[in-house]
Order: sequence, then structure tokens, then C-alpha cells
Amino acid sequence: MYWKTRRLTLDLTRQGVIMGILNVTPDSFSDGGKHSGMENALVHARRMIAEGAAIIDIGGESTRPGAQEISATEEIQRTRPIIEALRAEWDGLISIDTMKASVAAAALAAGADIVNDVSGLQADPAMTPLCAETGCGVVVMHMQGDPRTMQRAPVYQDVVTEVRGFFANRFGELTAAGIDPMALCFDPGIGFGKNVDHNLELLRALDRLSVENRPLLLGISRKSFIGKILGESDVSFREWPTVAITACAREKGTMIHRVHSVRPNLEAIRMTEAILHQQG
Repeated sequence: MYWKTRRLTLDLTRQGVIMGILNVTPDSFSDGGKHSGMENALVHARRMIAEGAAIIDIGGESTRPGAQEISATEEIQRTRPIIEALRAEWDGLISIDTMKASVAAAALAAGADIVNDVSGLQADPAMTPLCAETGCGVVVMHMQGDPRTMQRAPVYQDVVTEVRGFFANRFGELTAAGIDPMALCFDPGIGFGKNVDHNLELLRALDRLSVENRPLLLGISRKSFIGKILGESDVSFREWPTVAITACAREKGTMIHRVHSVRPNLEAIRMTEAILHQQG
């Protein structure tokens, strides 16, 4: 299994990778404001890289439930300088977390390799041709509704069948529009228009969600469904449950893990892989 990005192709045949989250927003659900500003952002990015992150995912607009949309201009002002600075000192993979084509274009021009779009490239009609033309890696996420409405009353007949069907449809549509099939990666969108039961059903079915041998990306880090299951509202107590889910997901074949804390999740992946694969 390979994932083709703008500069590098990741070999995901045997080893999974960590995508480290770098939110440069004042209002993200677990770390809002902590990494805004150039120096804070770079310090955190360097820490995640030192701990083994293969990808740094930079987001300038919160997509937490109920989040308010900001302008593309503001989103670019938050993200482009940090991408430029990080690219100047690191040759690893940089991802832009955005639904706006103009923000993605600015990020790619600044040195990003991947577009991570929570709308599945549906919010902005200019996003698909941009990704096709630039040859960037593309994360296509499933979301029911939008960040402002998605958690009000999500309903599915069969969440696993519907999410996998969405992936299959988007694969066909996006490749027909000129995006390289090898550039596509799919994210089931845990917590994006799903309740606790929906999230758990998807996690149980991770080994059945992939389409056309495309890799899955999983983003469950510190999410609210963990707190609901465990009866704990303090976000800081969601770290080890996140690691547990990462290990379980890797056993089911999920190869890209988007997390806040890099080292413990990477260690969970490598231990799981040591059990799965005979060494030597």
C-alpha cells in the first residue's frame, strides 16, 4: 500500500505513520491558543518531529462541533507563514487542514504536500481541480452535515455501509476528475456527524472500510466520545484511551493516525506491528 503526495510517496505496506496535529487556532477543542503564533507553532512542530511524526497537519480554522467559520484571508494569515518556516527547516510531509481551495493553494505554494479536507472535497468546487493539478496527497473525510450542525442529530440506516459507500463514490468521482488514485486517502470522520454508537461501529469495522486498496487515516485523538464512554469531561484524561484506540486501529489495518501526542501513539503502532509481523 502506497500513498503518493506532492513530493514523496509513503510506503504503508508494513509500517503505519503518525500525522501530528498542529492547530494554530484560538478555539480548537483541546489545544486552542496553545500553538498560535510563529514561535509556539514551530516549537510544537519540532517536538512532534523529534518524537517521530512523519506528517505535520496544520490547521487554521477550528472544525469542532458548533465552530464558527472564518474568512479564507484570516485562515491563510494563520497558516501560510508557519508552513513556509517549517518547510525551510524540515523536508518531511506537511499537510494543510482546510475546506477552502484558496487556503489550500496558498499552503501548497508555501510548501505543503497534502490537503486534508474534512468536507471530502465537497465544500469548495475549486478544491478538486486544484488537487488534480498540483498532484498533492488528498485526505477525503466523511462528514454528515457541517461543523456548525453535524452533532445535532446524526442519523444513519447503517453507518458502516454508508461511509464505505461514500468512499467508493468519491473515489470514482475524484479519479474521473483527474486526481491520481494513488494520491487518495480516506478518513471515516469519527465525531463528524456521528454519535457515540456510530463512532464505535466505525471503529469495529475499520478493516472493512477501505476502497481500492487506499489507506485509511484515523483521527480520534482526545475526542469527546472518549469522555462520554468513560464518564470523564477533562480532556487531559483522554490521552491513554487514544493510545488504546490507535493500537486497536493499527491491528485492523489503519496506517495513518492523526494525533496530538506523537510518541505514545507511535510506540503503540510499533508494538502492534511487532506482534503482527514476524521479525527477521
